[in-house]
Amino acid sequence: LAKLYMKTLPKTETPAEEEEDAEEEEAEELGHVDTYAEYKPSKSTIGISHPDIVVETNTLSSVPPPDITYTLSIPEATINSGMLSALQLEAVIYACQQHEVILQNNQRAGFLIGDGAGVGKGRTVAGIILENYLKGRKKSLWFSISNDLKFDAERDLKDINAPYIPVHALNKIKYGDTATSEGVLFATYSALIGESQAGGQHRTRIKQILDWCKPDFDGVIIFDECHKAKNATSTKMGKAVLDLQNKLPRARVVYASATGASEPKNMIYMSRLGIWGEGTPFRTFEDFLHAIEKRGVGAMEIVAMDMKVSGMYIARQLSFAGVSFRIEEIALDDDFKVVYNKAAKLWAEALQVFMRAADELGLVSRKSLWGQFWSSHQRFFKYLCIAAKVRCLVELAQKELQAGKSLVIGLQSTGESRTREVLDENDEFTVVIILWSNGTCCFVLVSTARIEEMKQSLLTKIAELGKELPLNTLDELIDKFGGPEKVSEMTGRKGRVVRRADGTVCYESRAEQGLTIDHINIKEKDRFMGGEKLVAIISEAASSGISLQADKRVKNQRRRVHMTLELPWSADRAIQQFGRTHRSNQVTAPEYIFLISELAGERRFASIVAKRLESLGALTHGDRRATESRDLSKYNFENKYGTKALDKITKAILGYIENKVPLPKTTPGDSFIVDMKLGLMDVGIFCREPRFGINTEKDCTITKFLNRILGLEVHKQNYLFQYFTDNFDYLIEKDKKEGKYDMGILGTVDRGMPWDEAYNRSLNLSSPEEGFYLSLKVKTVCFLVQEVQPCHLVRKLHNRINGLLHPITLLLCGPR
Repeated sequence: LAKLYMKTLPKTETPAEEEEDAEEEEAEELGHVDTYAEYKPSKSTIGISHPDIVVETNTLSSVPPPDITYTLSIPEATINSGMLSALQLEAVIYACQQHEVILQNNQRAGFLIGDGAGVGKGRTVAGIILENYLKGRKKSLWFSISNDLKFDAERDLKDINAPYIPVHALNKIKYGDTATSEGVLFATYSALIGESQAGGQHRTRIKQILDWCKPDFDGVIIFDECHKAKNATSTKMGKAVLDLQNKLPRARVVYASATGASEPKNMIYMSRLGIWGEGTPFRTFEDFLHAIEKRGVGAMEIVAMDMKVSGMYIARQLSFAGVSFRIEEIALDDDFKVVYNKAAKLWAEALQVFMRAADELGLVSRKSLWGQFWSSHQRFFKYLCIAAKVRCLVELAQKELQAGKSLVIGLQSTGESRTREVLDENDEFTVVIILWSNGTCCFVLVSTARIEEMKQSLLTKIAELGKELPLNTLDELIDKFGGPEKVSEMTGRKGRVVRRADGTVCYESRAEQGLTIDHINIKEKDRFMGGEKLVAIISEAASSGISLQADKRVKNQRRRVHMTLELPWSADRAIQQFGRTHRSNQVTAPEYIFLISELAGERRFASIVAKRLESLGALTHGDRRATESRDLSKYNFENKYGTKALDKITKAILGYIENKVPLPKTTPGDSFIVDMKLGLMDVGIFCREPRFGINTEKDCTITKFLNRILGLEVHKQNYLFQYFTDNFDYLIEKDKKEGKYDMGILGTVDRGMPWDEAYNRSLNLSSPEEGFYLSLKVKTVCFLVQEVQPCHLVRKLHNRINGLLHPITLLLCGPR
């Protein structure tokens, strides 16, 4: 509790003095601190230890779970055999115990399982279903993200000796059919919004589910991978998740996701936690969200601690012991820069063409037009960034393969749906460019003679550029590693684009003799795990639920090297992908390599991942057991400092303010300002208004800025990004000097030095300027003395510091 106490120390608004000398970087201290503690059940005593080391964040480990009052019905044979480990049984107990609670709104309380990959959420969920089945509640709902995971659900029930509990796939049951008597009804989140007009009758899946459950349903509802239900108020699927919970108030709800509580705004669907609503400090979810976001980094950590203490949350993850992690920054060759700069100029020209076309047509509402234009712009340059890294990835990968390791390459998307459309509509020449850019250059304008002329001119230039663009990344990678015979492709593609010997492009099915396309990825996984293939390429569509670790039970036990060629657009997806290669029962932990090109705009993708990983406490806080190199936190610009820095540089470039941060040294001042002003107009950040002249686009967020600058020529975006980061760093340093920088709970718990070291240093001061300095923003300073210290040492140090600075308070914790 002393850790929490330090967060509440009183502060006074004494004016801050500007310090001449730069302070030592406080954040670097975090790189030498263990941010995880080894986890063992503290109240539950049953079960066999988990097969691998499991950890919990230090903040969560500082508070205990509630006492256990629930008695399990799961057979002793299942418990004693280790089918469910002690960790998994603990989660089952606390979930079932929490389900005994009725909230003040008369709904049954829910439980959140935040365990990471490898701890075994699937078996834990199966254990909860088994426990309720044995208690007589023989109907359960299990929602997940893919119908294929129904087989995983059956496997998990079988693994805990409950194969007699049937699993019914909702997508195989006709609309309106509720004949199934008992067992698990397995469905995807998208099924919740399914509708049918067959036979002239309007039927919905959600009504079918409710009819199957009956109004007094008190069985289990599992929302597996529940982060897919985020944005509940803005999507039909999210609203359906909330609606189902409201219509079945006595259901026993379990939310299961390693990333469910990574951002408070995505918790809106977790209505059964009882954190907001009637009888709580927050009347609505919006009140809760506002309170958390206003209080900064540490607030969500405190919420998580409170949830654990209350018995509604458990979150463990595999230790990162043995995992190595590094970022490879890739230099671009001159030829690629030339192509990239040509593409940037062409997109700037396309913007002008579209503006003139919209004016000529007299379009009043242009929101849809610009929405499509800028999303295409973003996709195009994103894929160009990916293509820039292929050569370096192949070189790195060949060295790893020669060293006796296996390779897993992570992509997010393949763009197949657009590929198939284009192949049906275009000739081979146009196909090459559109395939590569995922259709982003396929523009459609309403034709007039003048517009038709502009369109044809633009398409001619696009076609010329298409001759110089790189090939489709996924197919090029497969080719570089020896073709489909050497590479296990686990993606959502039903086919692949190949170039024949004569140079023509064709589309081939991935299906094999005697196998449906749904089973191809499973077959490819088996080939990789069996050692038949040593390279695997995975996309988001196929990564959920697939285990690719160096498992002790498979033939291919080579160490996995997991390379992310394409950074996921969100950390939720990143965590899911990392979890494919770091799981329980592995011979060796994987190596992670993040490939980031020197293109400044690519930091946008790293920024999103860093932001979410940072709040999850995974990888980016510099846990020495997790990393050997730099972390991603330096790429996190989506915060108040990023917003302030963006505001400063745009106003400085427009000449509205004089910025204290100097311009990049490599560019002449006047030239930089002129180039950046024109460049930001080319990517739509600056726009010309008839009454006000050049101004910043409305709602220009840090996300939009980082997206758009991808469309600048290489040297321009790098100079601009340097200017932005210089301002970003300046603002952070300024706040640190003034004592305003919020580093969360870690900032107050983990800084400092051992008592003996502090005392010995105080004995060897060589000048009046040396000593223990205090921030003038803080009135009271606490020293947490965790060891028994002789009282005279305490007094000596107290007096010595008093002689140098202002009076302070010593708070002695533990035995006197």
